[in-house]
Amino acid sequence: MLRTHTCGELRISHVNQTVTLTGWVQRLRDKGSILWIDLRDRYGITQLVFEEGKTDSALILLAKTLGREFVIEAEGLVAERLSKNDKLPTGDVELRVTKLNILNSAKVPPFTIEDESDGGDELRMKYRYLDLRRTPVRENLLLRHKMARQTRAYLDSLNFVEVETPVLIKSTPEGARDFVVPSRIHPGEFYALPQSPQTFKQLLMVSGFDRYYQIVRCFRDEDLRADRQPEFTQIDCEMAFVTQEDILNTFEGLVRHLFKAVKGIELSSVSRMTYADAMKFYGSDKPDTRFEMKFVELKNNTPSSPLEGRVREVFSSRVLDLTSGKNFNVFDSAELVVGICAKGCAEYTRKQLDELTDFVKRPQVGAKGLVYVQYRSDGTFKSSVDKFYTADELKKWAEAFQAQPGDLMLIMAGDATATRKQLNELRLLMGEKLGLRDKNKFAALWVLDFPLLEWNEETKRYHAMHHPFTSPKQEDIPLLETEPGKVRANAYDMVLNGSEIGGGSIRIHDRATQQLMFRKLGFTDEEAKKQFGFLMEAFEYGAPPHGGIAFGFDRLCALFGGSDSIRDFIAFPKNNAGRDTMIDTPSTISEEQLKELGLIIKP
Repeated sequence: MLRTHTCGELRISHVNQTVTLTGWVQRLRDKGSILWIDLRDRYGITQLVFEEGKTDSALILLAKTLGREFVIEAEGLVAERLSKNDKLPTGDVELRVTKLNILNSAKVPPFTIEDESDGGDELRMKYRYLDLRRTPVRENLLLRHKMARQTRAYLDSLNFVEVETPVLIKSTPEGARDFVVPSRIHPGEFYALPQSPQTFKQLLMVSGFDRYYQIVRCFRDEDLRADRQPEFTQIDCEMAFVTQEDILNTFEGLVRHLFKAVKGIELSSVSRMTYADAMKFYGSDKPDTRFEMKFVELKNNTPSSPLEGRVREVFSSRVLDLTSGKNFNVFDSAELVVGICAKGCAEYTRKQLDELTDFVKRPQVGAKGLVYVQYRSDGTFKSSVDKFYTADELKKWAEAFQAQPGDLMLIMAGDATATRKQLNELRLLMGEKLGLRDKNKFAALWVLDFPLLEWNEETKRYHAMHHPFTSPKQEDIPLLETEPGKVRANAYDMVLNGSEIGGGSIRIHDRATQQLMFRKLGFTDEEAKKQFGFLMEAFEYGAPPHGGIAFGFDRLCALFGGSDSIRDFIAFPKNNAGRDTMIDTPSTISEEQLKELGLIIKP
């Protein structure tokens, strides 16, 4: 090694030792008679000292030629610092340099490589190899490394076997768009990159590998956002001879282990909620349960869903209508009138209330308006619908909301599905404004009993809510023939702080049920055989009951690291347009390559 120690290693105990350090010049401070250099590697920073009268003058002259990000080797004597830096682990010592070697010079970097950089996102993405030198980015990748190591440790302890599955696979019509790869050897034919190893992990169960896992790269050609990338990583797992309860307990254990081993946190109990209740009380299948603020219905003209779980309202009976017949057409014509209670917000100004109204009217939310009711501290009410509803009627609303003087009720109305989604956005905004979405607080939740199928108005057919291999509840299988929309799935998602971090299901493991599922999804027998014939045939050779789950590893890392973007935890991510600006891809290929692949590019 060119070094004897790292730049994060030296302490008081090393004083008077001769050591050699290597690294990058972080910064220089030249005071004329004395020169300090901060030397950085991935382990930390150590201060180097060159002082007139104590350091060879030729060394001082050489040191003055250094610039930021020069790569150097420095040998010297470890000394106790007179002016200590308690912000650095190495802040009690410095290196008085006796030998200096420039290993490589460097151009002036396009942005300062500091914790707080002056480089914007696009600039830092273009020079990602420089951005990775910054401490926060480096720590994100070290967190990712620790998460992967602890995941393997936990699963290995439970006899899971890590198995690699193919990257060049068959394209399938369900789910997101595939990335496809043309075959040179088989002209006109294509591979696809896997959206997940779904069929392969099921085949491993048929093969007798009863516990499989893989930290695996997956690919989806879909629109991007902060928590999406065209290539991403999953903790992919499957188990045989298990029930849904076995899966939930095993992988709740994994998440608990990661919190304990990586963050030193004992995760509180992971609660459970049906999909129907999540939609009813939070308007989302991934509710943020760090705070309450549940939905309260003042009117509900929607037919009770067959999937709706037992009502767990905080008030004893379900309120069907506290709003109609007062000549307020917005409520009279609405399928659903529903709201939230923001504690302690009754004193919101008109400007603040207008800002909330403007928020729900944004195209991303899509509401037409917002009704507010202020329950003032003196017990009186002030609302945007005072001309339609009396104080006594507003008081009944307050009772339904369990509101107290000082609280603010925010109410929306319209089509039930759309209104719940819109109110969810408002709830999350209010949670943010009230400081209820603390990134250092964690609330995990299992969402259960998803619908097996969902109707698509555009295609006029049912689609699998999860994927075509998800098992229906045994007692609901007869409904597949008569009322497929009422069938519940043996499916489950784990939600953390309002983000879905994992999802899975008990799988179909017999050919007859799988064929029935394919028919309900609109596959002909020929299409099903062409796409999944290998899996159907495998089921005829003794497939065990099995199920599994896949965690979004990038998203899990981001939540552990307190970030909203998974890009911060990927070494070389793509931007929001799906481009890697560092290596400038996607890019064109040569005419010779196109010809070899039998491809013609059309405008």
